[in-house]
Amino acid sequence: MKRFTTFASAVRPRALTRSAAAAAFLLASAGASAATGFALSGYGSQDAPSAKLDAASNAATPATTYNYYVSPTGSDTAAGTRAAPFKTLARAARAATRPGTTVFVAPGTYEGGFKTTASGTASARIYWVSTTKWGAKIVPPARSTNKTAWDNRGNYVSIVGFNVDGANTGTGTKWTLGIYTGGSYSVIEGNRVHHIARTIPCSSAGGSAIGVDSYYKGVMGDVIGNVVHDIGPAGCTYVQGIYVSTSGTIKNNVVSRVGSAAIHLWHDAKNVKITNNTVSASVFGIIVGGGDFYFTSGGATGVHVHNNIVYDNKYGISEQGKTGASNTYKNNLVFKNTTYNWQLRNGLKHSGTITSDPLLAGYSRTHWLPDFKPSASSPVIGRGIATYAHPTDIEGRPRNATTGIDLGAHQH
Repeated sequence: MKRFTTFASAVRPRALTRSAAAAAFLLASAGASAATGFALSGYGSQDAPSAKLDAASNAATPATTYNYYVSPTGSDTAAGTRAAPFKTLARAARAATRPGTTVFVAPGTYEGGFKTTASGTASARIYWVSTTKWGAKIVPPARSTNKTAWDNRGNYVSIVGFNVDGANTGTGTKWTLGIYTGGSYSVIEGNRVHHIARTIPCSSAGGSAIGVDSYYKGVMGDVIGNVVHDIGPAGCTYVQGIYVSTSGTIKNNVVSRVGSAAIHLWHDAKNVKITNNTVSASVFGIIVGGGDFYFTSGGATGVHVHNNIVYDNKYGISEQGKTGASNTYKNNLVFKNTTYNWQLRNGLKHSGTITSDPLLAGYSRTHWLPDFKPSASSPVIGRGIATYAHPTDIEGRPRNATTGIDLGAHQH
C-alpha cells in the first residue's frame, strides 16, 4: 500500500503537538464578551472549549495578559483592540508574538494561507479562538500561493473553533493541508476542517485536514473534538484526515469521507492515545504505524486505541509498518468495514470489541454533516472504559462514572 510518506518533502509544514495544558476556555473573563461579535458562543453549556486533557482537574484558562481582536469589518492599520480590530488573521499573527496572548476572531470569512510562528510557554499559552464556534471561516484566497490553510510553527499554541473550508478554490496553489502545526504542545480543538485537497492530483506530495508532525521536532500535540470531512480525492492513499507523526492525543473527533485514512499514525508517531473518535465512510478507519522515520526508528509504540467507533469504511483498524507490542485496543465498535475489520501485529489481540451496527441517530455516507450521536438503542451506550477517556464529549457533555462512558465522540 502506498502511504503518505512525504509530509515533509514537498510542503514543509509539519507536526501539530499536544498541549499538556489544554484547558477549558472560560475566556469571557478576558473581556471578550464586552464587545459585539466577540462574545463566546457555540461551545456548549459554558460556551467554552473542552476540559484539560489527561489531568484530573478542569481548571479554566486564566485571562491572558495580551488580547487582540479580528473582525471582517476591521482594518489592518487599526490597533487590534475590541473597538478597533484587525481585518485579517495574517495581520493578527504579526501582532500576537508574546506568551500569554489571546486572539479573538469574530464571525466572518477570512483568507487562509498564513503562518503563525510565535510561541507561548507552559504557563502562558497563545490562544487563537473563533468567538462563535465555526463562525470564523477560513477560505482559499482568490490567488493562492500556499499549500496550507494555517501553518503553525509555534510551541504552546491553541487553535480553537475555526471553520477551515477548502471547497471554493481560486487560482494558484491548491490547498493540500488544512490546519498544520510544527510546534510542540499544540492544541487543535473544536474546529471543522473540510473539503481539503479534493481536486488535487493524487501524488506522494500528500496532504491532510489536520497534521501533527515531528519533522520540526514537535512533540505532544492534542487533536480534540474536531469535525473533519470530505478530504482528498477518493481512494488517494496519500491524503489523510488526522495525520500524526509525533506523540500526543486524538480524542472526541468525528472524521468521515476521507480519501485514505480517517486517522493515520506514521513516521515517528509513538505514545499516542486515540480515544472516543467516530470514523466512517473512508478507505481506512484507523492506521497505527511507523516508517519513513525522521529522527527515531522504534516504530509506533505506546499507542492506546480505546472507545472508538470505526464503521462503514473499506478497512477498519490496522497496524502497518513498524509497531510495538505495548499497544492496546480496547472497547471499540468495529463493524461493516468491507475488506477487514482488524489487522494487528506482534500477536496483539483486541478486547471488548462490539461487532454490530452502532445505531447512530442519523447516519449517512453522503449528508454533509450526519447526526453521529448514538440513538437510544445504540449498543455503544455505557460500553466505554475510563482509561485515557476525555472527561467530556465533543459537545461538552460529561463522561464519568455517573453518566457512563459511551463509545465514539458523542455521549447519548
